[in-house]
Parts: sequence; C-alpha cells; structure tokens
Amino acid sequence: MPQVALQSAIRQALSLLDDLLLTRIVRYFDEQEFAVDSFAEDIRWPEVDEWLNLPAEFSRAEKLILLVALATHVQPGFFENVMARALPQGGEFVELGGIKGTHHRGMLPTGETALFLLAGMDPDDRLTAQALLSERSLLTRQGLLRIEPVKEGEPVMSGRLLPDHDWLEKVLFGREVLPTFGGEFPARRIETLMTWDDLVLHPQTMEQISDIRLWMEHHEQMEQDAVLARKVKPGYRVLFYGPAGTGKTLTATLIGKEFGLPVYRIDLSQVVSKYIGETEKHIENVFARASRKQWILFFDEADALFGKRTNVQSAHDKYANQEVSYLLQRIEEYNGLLILASNFKNNIDDAFLRRFHNLIHFPIPGVDERHRLWTRCVPASLIPEPGTDWEDLAGQYEITGAGIVNVMQYAALRAFARRSETLARRDVIEGIRKEFRKEEKSF
Repeated sequence: MPQVALQSAIRQALSLLDDLLLTRIVRYFDEQEFAVDSFAEDIRWPEVDEWLNLPAEFSRAEKLILLVALATHVQPGFFENVMARALPQGGEFVELGGIKGTHHRGMLPTGETALFLLAGMDPDDRLTAQALLSERSLLTRQGLLRIEPVKEGEPVMSGRLLPDHDWLEKVLFGREVLPTFGGEFPARRIETLMTWDDLVLHPQTMEQISDIRLWMEHHEQMEQDAVLARKVKPGYRVLFYGPAGTGKTLTATLIGKEFGLPVYRIDLSQVVSKYIGETEKHIENVFARASRKQWILFFDEADALFGKRTNVQSAHDKYANQEVSYLLQRIEEYNGLLILASNFKNNIDDAFLRRFHNLIHFPIPGVDERHRLWTRCVPASLIPEPGTDWEDLAGQYEITGAGIVNVMQYAALRAFARRSETLARRDVIEGIRKEFRKEEKSF
C-alpha cells in the first residue's frame, strides 16, 4: 500500500474505533442498548479492510480487537482522549480495563478493553466475545495477537493485548521486518547465492533429500486427510550428520531457497544460559515465531543442546536434563521443517533419534564427487594452468567440498595478486597443503 494510502487508512481506523468506543461508553452511562453491528456498514470499513489485509474468515469483531491493540502504538493517549470526552467530569472507569506500562505513561489496552467495546457489561455477550481471544481462537492460531499472562487468581482478560511484533510492523509501516538477533531471539537467517548445481553429494544422500522435498510439497494434503491428520504428528524432523564441510548447512539453505521459506540457524551460544529456565525461554521465543511464519529451523552442532542426557549427580545435571526434555517436547510440536546437524550421529540422545523422520548421512565426498567439485569451483575469470589434472587431484587428496572452495579461493587470490589470468597449479597444491594443516592431516 502506498504511504499516503497507508496513512489515510490508519487515520480512518482510529477514527472508527474512536467513534465506536465513545458511543459504547456514553450509551453505557445512559443505560441504553448499543450493538457494535450498528457500525457494520460504516463507510470507513472498506479502507480499513484493505489496510489490515486479512483473510475473509476474520470477522468485524476480530478486526476491532486488533484495532484496540494497535491504537496506542499510533496514538499513545488514544484511550485517555476518548475518556476525557465521555467523562468530562473525570473519574476512574474500571469497566474499560487497561493497565499502566513500565515505560508508557498512558493506558495500555487489555482483554477487558476489547470485551467492553464489543459487549459492554452483558455477561453472555462478554463470554461470546472472550472466545475470540482464547487459545483456540483465529487471532491466536494465526499468531496476530495474544493475551499477556496474569498473576494467579487475577482475571485472565486483565492481561495486556499483545499484537505480534512482525504483523505490527507490517500494518504500520507496510513492510516485513526481520527479527533482530540477540538474547531474546537467538537465531540468524542464512541465505546463499548458490544453486543445487553447486552442491555435490553422494547419490544416496541426494535420494534421501528428495524425501524432504516430498514432505514440503505434499504435507498440507496429508494434514487434511481424515485418517492421517489424527495419527501423524505435525512437522518434519531430520538429522544431517557427517564431517564438517560436507554440505549440511548449504543443503538446508537450498531447501529454503527452493520453497521460498526463510531458514534460521539457531545460535547455541545465545540459547544456552547458566540461569535456570532461561534456555527454555530463548528456545520458546524462536519456536513461537517460527511456527507462525513457517520458517525452516536449523540447529547446527546440535549435540550441544540435543546431546545425551547425563546421570543426575547435581542440581545442574537435573536442570540440564529438564532442558533436553523440554526441547524434545518442543520439536515434536513444531509444525514445520526442523533440521538438526551434527558431526556424529552417536552424540545425539536416543530419545531424539527415535523421533526423527529421516537420518541423512553426509559422508566425505568420494573420488567422483571430488572431481565434480574441483571442476565446478574453477573461477570463471581464470584459466587453469596447462597440466592441471582435476581428476588426479580428486584421486590423490581426500578433501571436503568446503575445503575445495577454500583452496580455490586461495589460488584465485594469488592469481589476482600477480595480475594473472592463469590459475596456477602450485597455488592449488599449496591451498590443499593449508587445508590439510588445518585439519592436522599429513600431506
């Protein structure tokens, strides 16, 4: 939506909400009946509907709840302004709900605010409206809005209305905003310019990856099947295991690229916390957001979080095992593609292994795979020195795909430094020597 149209739509939405809420309060004090449906044909709705851009299944009432949650993000004193006109003599109005924030000096809307707008104080109508904010409601399932948990014993609807951050940015600024990496969101999006043609894997590995493609293409149809929907758990869980540099991360990224889905790599250094309960909190932040967005989650070096549980010898061991149990439960509930990567399959807890749909081995490339990797990595701007035999190099040196890329980078930089258009064989050999030295292998 163009910026001018966006600003106009926001003004219309706030104007509509202002009129509705003011009318509700005035009629309440005058003890007159009022139905929100009386505004159903208001001329402002078409512009508001276009701005919110929600599926047809969303009702007017659900859209009004969203407007209540949005109001203070645009006009900090929105509810105070309405109250000043409705009650010029002043006074507290408990029925409207609302709370004070930690930093925000005005009123923040709660579930009670939305209930009063939709139903006044009629018990039956309020229960009907409250169903629109339950855990099974459309707003919650779509991840657009939730009620902040309250202290035990307090009314559930006294919790703040919390709109989804990503959705909020989209409707207010007309753009998707990527989550900010940090302690509260310990995941980074990974992307690549490479294609499937750049990836060289063992034929059996490629065949198993095709199973993931099948799930990506047909899982929605399976979830709609009357029998399978009851018996098959949501999501697809797969373990990539094998030595570093064999293509595990690139494969995960290419799957996301093929199906147009973001791939987020979980940063284990940010996830694991020395404070009890913080690890689960960090993981939940990622899973909750990812499940709404259909992201592909990629746990690299997964042994750090999904490793074998220890015998309980101390309080630390007890809570460490609780973290693993929580993760086991959470990954089973995830409704998207979840990929774990590890150098060694035996490092993963057996309880996790039993719950994977697929275990895919990424071995060190064989001679044929290494030959293809060498030929496909030759820089486009350089000509290999006569006598450079890629097949011979492939047979002589056991090296991973990532290692071959590093060798080519080293040799290309040496050629560029000489202002030469020739990729020298001696530079390639020296690059191999460096890779072997890094891995402490004899050359």
